[in-house]
Amino acid sequence: MNNKDFRILLVDDEPDILEFLSYNINKEGYEVHTAQNGKEAIEKAKKINPHLILLDVMMPEMDGIETCEILRQDKNFKNTIIAFLTARGEDYSQIAGFDAGADDYITKPVKPKVIVSRIKALLKRFKDVNEDEKGENLIIKQSNIIIDREKYIVIKDGEELVLPKKEFELLVLLITKPDRVFTRDEIFSAVWGDNIIVGDRTIDVHIRKLREKIGENHIKTIKGVGYKFVD
Repeated sequence: MNNKDFRILLVDDEPDILEFLSYNINKEGYEVHTAQNGKEAIEKAKKINPHLILLDVMMPEMDGIETCEILRQDKNFKNTIIAFLTARGEDYSQIAGFDAGADDYITKPVKPKVIVSRIKALLKRFKDVNEDEKGENLIIKQSNIIIDREKYIVIKDGEELVLPKKEFELLVLLITKPDRVFTRDEIFSAVWGDNIIVGDRTIDVHIRKLREKIGENHIKTIKGVGYKFVD
């Protein structure tokens, strides 16, 4: 896919930021669309089916977190890359964003070269995810857990679980190679990407929440190394 084949939706309530981002991203040949609030973003996303959404967190009417959660509930946006644009850099804000289903977290103000570089990296992940799904088994069965990667469904003991995107990706990573120990660096790279900087607590919070849902005994901590899935 060439740059012109990718559709990007920019969402921000500040017209100056939308104009700045649109200008610099358009120069790279991408198809750019804009929205000024969460509700407009959802409506526009359904019309254009973007490959990437850059979404401001702090907006009137509907903030970015709620907007992202609603989009992730729609299977049509299962593989859409969503990155938050925000001036907030606290760990709790990042964790809330990832829990809502975000793929990345970009802090404003951002330089043109930086935003273009991040967009290229994020769209590469979009291509990688879709190629992986074409080549891998979409149904995973392990122990008392069944995962449907295409529908983003996790079933444990016959009961369907609701997992945010990052928890889902973390579980898929661990469960596809049971008993293999994944280091923290490997997990960060596979689930969050090499170009994403997140707080040190992020992985610990996601592991804790995942254990609460699938059972404490399924994910074992290897002290000083990382984590592994066990039956």
